[in-house]
Amino acid sequence: MPRVRLTRRGRVTALVLCLLLSVGVAAAVGSASQASDPAEPQVAVVEPGDTLWSVAARHVPSRDPYGAIEEIRRLNNLHDSTIHPGQELILPAR
Repeated sequence: MPRVRLTRRGRVTALVLCLLLSVGVAAAVGSASQASDPAEPQVAVVEPGDTLWSVAARHVPSRDPYGAIEEIRRLNNLHDSTIHPGQELILPAR
């Protein structure tokens, strides 16, 4: 059986493919470990004069305020919109 020899171009191609494969495996392993590690929930302390609207606007500005308020109420088991200074509120993930 004849011996197979790679040209310089073939060796470079094989090296690039190996590097791409190892980067892909590392990315898959990294994302899997992050998915299994839940992040600490964000908590906001209610300041005097705060409302759910102001808390949502300050801490979750990228989301729709109405949706953010409903999520804050759900996460904190709030039956209405009453909050008190010093109260800690769990915030929705950003």
